[in-house]
Amino acid sequence: MLRSCCYQPLERYLGRRSSDGLLWHIDLQPHASGDFSIAAVQANSSMEDQSQVFTSPSTTYVGVYDGHGGTEASRFVNRHLFPYLHKFETEQGGLSADVIKKAFYATEEDFTRLVRQLMPVKPQIASVGSCCILGAISDGELYVANLGDSRAVLGRRGFDGERKSVVAERLSTDHNVSSEKVRREVQALDPDDPSIVLPCHGVWRIKGIIQVSRSIGDVYLKKPEFNRDPIFRQFAIPVPMKRPVLTAEPSIVTRKLRPQDLFLIFASDGLWEHLSDEVAVQMVFKHPKAGIAKRLVVAALQEAAKKRLMSCKDLNKIEKGIRRHFHDDITVIVIYLDHHKTSSSSNHKEGTLGYITAPVDIFSYSFDEVVENSSDKINPRVIY
Repeated sequence: MLRSCCYQPLERYLGRRSSDGLLWHIDLQPHASGDFSIAAVQANSSMEDQSQVFTSPSTTYVGVYDGHGGTEASRFVNRHLFPYLHKFETEQGGLSADVIKKAFYATEEDFTRLVRQLMPVKPQIASVGSCCILGAISDGELYVANLGDSRAVLGRRGFDGERKSVVAERLSTDHNVSSEKVRREVQALDPDDPSIVLPCHGVWRIKGIIQVSRSIGDVYLKKPEFNRDPIFRQFAIPVPMKRPVLTAEPSIVTRKLRPQDLFLIFASDGLWEHLSDEVAVQMVFKHPKAGIAKRLVVAALQEAAKKRLMSCKDLNKIEKGIRRHFHDDITVIVIYLDHHKTSSSSNHKEGTLGYITAPVDIFSYSFDEVVENSSDKINPRVIY
């Protein structure tokens, strides 16, 4: 079953670091209807981005989880979302938007239980959260679900009347209050609170604290009892709120894959801060498949260096932690859609499964430095 097969070590060690000791990548691996490439670079003292790809002869799951306030939420999602997705897909006889929502809600519920358990010894965990972008391909159907501002972009051939040979089509919604539409959504959650969204140093933030409006975790902004807890108040200034100001409800897009759909880019906002959708899609279209995710990450690093009037080589010398002042953790997964491939003609043998996860911490090259001591103990319902 998924839980047991996901953590076999075989494919974990296929990736490698580049000359930049904080950059990890896998050039190319097969999935049921094509190939994929994955890369990640660390900027924080501990890697807050987490990512994974699960492949079978009929299904592909892709996940990128961008943590904030700490590593616990993104690492928790990395270990629990796919098993829940598989569990509910099996129970309901197939993948659907409802299955995906249930997987997100169950992951959120379990992380909230973990926070409740750890609050007496680690009150700051109540302020840890993670954005999520999930992709799933099954029976020719594509599902994209997201919380926060990680993003999925489709590269497709232009339709009649579109001059470009490849077109960038955004498939996810950025849940970020820099968007007026998202600000209105947040204000609608609590219309009696005039300070629910505030400008802070030129940037809109919910309660002057956070830009994203949807996430896993951040429970002190979702459940007032955590915010009012005396233990938490010793750690942080309480936020005045009567109702939740964040949600864990994912936005979900479903569409049939079409012959003109060429590839998908899933990435944390660390990439999109430096590259536009169009630039990223053009790069993937014009360059060889092997190593394309690394190419995108390096292009983002080059842009980050250029903004600071320095070379990328000099940027690469900056150590983790300090490097966060120059760019965020960046994770990219590119999924190619080769429609001539089928489950029988792909590189997957019948009945085999594949699972790749980026290192939990690239600097230490650790795959097992997870919150296992706490998270697995509170999730007995997902055992395969």
